[in-house]
Amino acid sequence: MAAAPELTSPRSPRVIAARRLARRNTRGKERRFLAEGPQAVREAVGHRSDGEPTLTELFTTPEAAERHADIVAAARAAGARVRTATDEVIAELSQTVTPQGLVGICRFLDLPFDRVLAARPKLVAVLANVRDPGNAGTVLRCADAAGADAVVLTDASVDLYNPKSVRASVGSLFHLPVAVGVPVERAVAGLREAGVRVLAADGAGEHDLDTELDEGRMGGPTAWVFGNEAWGLPEETRALADEVVRVPIHGRAESLNLATAAAVCLYASARAQRAPGGCRCVTPS
Repeated sequence: MAAAPELTSPRSPRVIAARRLARRNTRGKERRFLAEGPQAVREAVGHRSDGEPTLTELFTTPEAAERHADIVAAARAAGARVRTATDEVIAELSQTVTPQGLVGICRFLDLPFDRVLAARPKLVAVLANVRDPGNAGTVLRCADAAGADAVVLTDASVDLYNPKSVRASVGSLFHLPVAVGVPVERAVAGLREAGVRVLAADGAGEHDLDTELDEGRMGGPTAWVFGNEAWGLPEETRALADEVVRVPIHGRAESLNLATAAAVCLYASARAQRAPGGCRCVTPS
């Protein structure tokens, strides 16, 4: 039989303090954010930032603690404070309609942009003025799936630690380096100086993604710059890039949404980089 919950009131000081992390200004002051659900918490447990465990505290219902005993045990082993709580308390901390019984508090994990560049990345997604947190998290997930080396959010983009962004990343937030608050001009200049070709993704681009692939221009280190969901990239941002590339529309669709276009572009680069002659191609010895 599950033990009685430690936290029973949504008005308890600890719950109120944790709940405040749903606000951006509180997250910024405390450099902590909420990660909800077993997938995000599992990834947080296994992550360290500058040598420190990322997960600092875990709230769980007794039922979830039994169902995900491996996650709870790993959290304790990593030094996180584990608190059992009622369904009502977890619902107070949760941002979903149907909470899954686990909510973690995590340290910020973004890196300085200079450290991203020092790692000599070969594939990078740059989010310029992306405002929708769900889109930001989904693009981060796509970048992770495509094997990107980093994601950069410019200073005009949404907060990486918005609960919707964290949830939409489905744990990928903990998998690859992320830099935040970087002016787009600095992002492009720094990447170019690091030997990375910078491509702006835009439906009105002069260059066609298929042609870029067919002519063998996609195999080198590449950064894709993705713009705002509604109006794309402004002219001054497009002018910073080496090329402005469009995803061809072969059917009758009016356009692709941000996350879909990002997935197409990132996978195109990943495939080209792993082909013979690409920057990730491994020649058998």
